[in-house]
Amino acid sequence: MAPSMISAAAFALAIFSRSTSAFAPITPQTTRGNFVSSSSLTATNEKRKSDAVATSRRGFMENIASATAAIAGVSSVWMAPSPALAYGLKKTNEKLASYGLPPLSKVPDGFSDLAEIYGKGANRSPLLVTFGFPLDWVVTLPSQDVNGEDGTIQAGEYAKGDTATFFIVPGEGKVSNIHDKDKNFFKSALIAAISQKGSNIYQDFKILKTTPVTADNQNYMLVDFKYTLLTGAGFEVERTGVASVTSVGDGVQLLWSASIAARFKNKTEGALRSIVGSFRCYADGLNFSADLRRDDLM
Repeated sequence: MAPSMISAAAFALAIFSRSTSAFAPITPQTTRGNFVSSSSLTATNEKRKSDAVATSRRGFMENIASATAAIAGVSSVWMAPSPALAYGLKKTNEKLASYGLPPLSKVPDGFSDLAEIYGKGANRSPLLVTFGFPLDWVVTLPSQDVNGEDGTIQAGEYAKGDTATFFIVPGEGKVSNIHDKDKNFFKSALIAAISQKGSNIYQDFKILKTTPVTADNQNYMLVDFKYTLLTGAGFEVERTGVASVTSVGDGVQLLWSASIAARFKNKTEGALRSIVGSFRCYADGLNFSADLRRDDLM
């Protein structure tokens, strides 16, 4: 049976969190220089303990909210992860070169990057996906078995709720020019992306702005958005994100990246914009046969 949302959050917190203050015992403090009565000292210590417990509890609940937001917002956190050091500019450019595609010239400082095939299984149409991500993020890839492929390409610092996820928009065919689509199109696409676990996990979704860009002779639409994540543990977590939407092959594809709203404002906005700005997706005219899963060799 799948773990509950709060159990999963606690598990993620235990693995990823850099702070264990919520579980730390209260350390007694001594007062030097001035004499205080035992009753006064007892009252002071009790207040310190009460304040410390309250602060630790708040920190713990905030961390749980972050972990739960990450788990609820992505579809394959529990797949085997790969460290960022397994990737890099050299490997990415080797993959791009093998398909006759232009190399990446550089990545932002503190970033790695990947170039992976989505759709190695017979149940999906193959795509070559590439994007950059921070060095301390963890990458997860689709799983493969006799039934085909499941899951997606993701990267994230999951315990903090910072994620980037590749998504195929269901029911959408090839779009000749993604720049011609209106905000309702992108709203529907992104709601589909964030609500894979059900329509009851979000509220107050809003497109903030759209920005058309062209890169490597391909059109992309950058989309700023925000929403409130409703977790199974009862939290309401405000999240802000950016996405890059394009159309290659026979469908519409996007990479969306989001953080808890306060982290986006104070820390992660630049990184998330770099991630989606680096997103490229290829399909047309490529021969994927060398990278596809071959059941006869399994």
